[in-house]
Amino acid sequence: MMKIGVPSEIKPQEKRVGLTPESVAALVADGHTLVVQSGAGAGIGADDAAYAAAGASIEANRDAIFADAEMIVKVKEPQAEEIALLKKDQLLFTYLHLAPDRAQTEGLLKSECTAIAYETITDANGALPLLRPMSQVAGRMAVHVAATTLQHTNGGQGLLLGGVPGVGPAKVLVLGGGVSGRHAAQMAVGMGADVTVFDLNVATLEQLDVQFGASLKTQFSTRAALAAALTTADVVIGAVLVAGAKAPKLVTAADLKTMKPGSVLVDIAIDQGGCFETSKPTTHENPTYIVDDVVHYCVANMPGGVPKTSTYALNAATLPFARALANKGWEAACAANAHLAKGLNVHAGKIKLAEVAEAFPDLPADL
Repeated sequence: MMKIGVPSEIKPQEKRVGLTPESVAALVADGHTLVVQSGAGAGIGADDAAYAAAGASIEANRDAIFADAEMIVKVKEPQAEEIALLKKDQLLFTYLHLAPDRAQTEGLLKSECTAIAYETITDANGALPLLRPMSQVAGRMAVHVAATTLQHTNGGQGLLLGGVPGVGPAKVLVLGGGVSGRHAAQMAVGMGADVTVFDLNVATLEQLDVQFGASLKTQFSTRAALAAALTTADVVIGAVLVAGAKAPKLVTAADLKTMKPGSVLVDIAIDQGGCFETSKPTTHENPTYIVDDVVHYCVANMPGGVPKTSTYALNAATLPFARALANKGWEAACAANAHLAKGLNVHAGKIKLAEVAEAFPDLPADL
């Protein structure tokens, strides 16, 4: 049986937690030993007593958790001080987003740990089941934050997203019709905005047309079509994803000069490097900045703003994989499940995922 550690998240304004008390109870029932850092569940309303009742031991010292645990379960990518605590043969199960993050990749290689990333595990349809719940949250949040950022007091042009009788709604472009883009579109349509979704996949556009009908416009994504649409857009939500790889830059720095002053860019893809050329990661505490009078919202852990919803949604997806890893060991679990095996990003000082190896061709890889 395995000793599993759940540390508190230390990324700024990150209150999610790797395992809920209910997930802890399931792993304890499987015979595993769970150690949870004191206060780790505070952000989701789960106190130490709830974890203790689920069968976990409570440990105040984070370093002790890393020192003793065979598997560490987190939410966000390990920060530098956490990477320094990882060791050879230790299993890390969390979001990683390595392709745009050389420092983290090098740190994990140096630790010689085994790192399995939520965001590259697949399902039978080739989709990303452990990314899906956070994509749903981020897509829905993107419209909320866009509506708020459009307010004049937040740097926007002072525009109400849905308009009012006699005054038209904001024009919203959603770049990408996948999970996050579809949920963004749903929220924007629901709030009365004028919404257009851009995508390269005609089948995706057809699905959106069937789902939303006349309440949503769809557009095959070409450089010319997007450039033209940007000139009249009030909000642009970047929701593109290339699994495990850097996001493509769809909006250039030059494009900003053609956009309305006070328009808003929301970059859901910032964890993968961002899909706007002028994007840089921000935090919930300081979420926006302005370039050429265009407001950028690029919070790198958007779902962390609603940690209770996000943690429970995430655990519903991650728990079966966490149980498989604990019950069988990572090698047997990956051998038995090719979809879980896609999550293996780093092992024994070498990159194990092709997309990450492509991003860092000078780093050791074993594909």
